[in-house]
Amino acid sequence: ELRHRASPWQRNLGYPLAMLGLLALTGISVLIVCFHVFELLLDDAAMPRGIQDACLGQVSFSVFGSFGAALQVILIFYLMVSSVVGFYSSPLFTRLLPERQDTPLTKIIGNCVSLLVLSSALPVFSRTLGITRFDLLGDFGRFNWLGNFYIVFLYNMGFAGLTTLCLVKRVSWAVQAELIRALGEEG
Repeated sequence: ELRHRASPWQRNLGYPLAMLGLLALTGISVLIVCFHVFELLLDDAAMPRGIQDACLGQVSFSVFGSFGAALQVILIFYLMVSSVVGFYSSPLFTRLLPERQDTPLTKIIGNCVSLLVLSSALPVFSRTLGITRFDLLGDFGRFNWLGNFYIVFLYNMGFAGLTTLCLVKRVSWAVQAELIRALGEEG
């Protein structure tokens, strides 16, 4: 119903551009994680441990300078939004979704706790995936399990594999649906 009420500009330009943006951000995230996997295999310094001697402003946290730092911020924001959307889309937590003008206090508290846990996990998540090396002033690199190569490697491989699988599945289903719709109109 919302698609039919959308203006032609939204349907023909806005939605495809948004979809391309999401595909690009997902693809860039997977490429960065794959690059991080290769770094893990070649160099022990790629492990997401804390940076002891780096002072803010003296060492660049991105290989590509300001552009890389901006890209890291965009990717972290994208991961934050996608993890919240994924959390509320999972069958276990769809009942936790707030309802307008009719949300009980226990559900509001549950949402606050869930968002707090997700936001607290985001720095460790982005650091473990190799998206950023910035410590976020919380010293998240001091967790003992971040020094375990197998955990970090499997975490990165799982993210890259599952994200690629979801991306291929979503894109191929959309293409299949469009082909079936186009062939159905012709025949």
